[in-house]
Amino acid sequence: MTRTNKPGQEQRWAEAQRRCRLSGEAVRMAKELGLNPRSLIKNIPSPKQQWKAPVEDWVRDIYRRRHDAKPRRGKATTRSDDG
Repeated sequence: MTRTNKPGQEQRWAEAQRRCRLSGEAVRMAKELGLNPRSLIKNIPSPKQQWKAPVEDWVRDIYRRRHDAKPRRGKATTRSDDG
């Protein structure tokens, strides 16, 4: 469910895809996560940030964490109908 109703939004996504070297699948994942093109561009690692993962790996990691996580169970309640 992506909303791209702002003028020029698709152009911004195309620029982010080019500058971050993203595949089409990574762009789709970023849109599903609710990220915007500016946040992707801001997370491009500089040469001094060797510890930082490339943007495509970062997006895929976030997507995997959110969609592959097992649903958490709530507190188990037991009902006693013994009276």
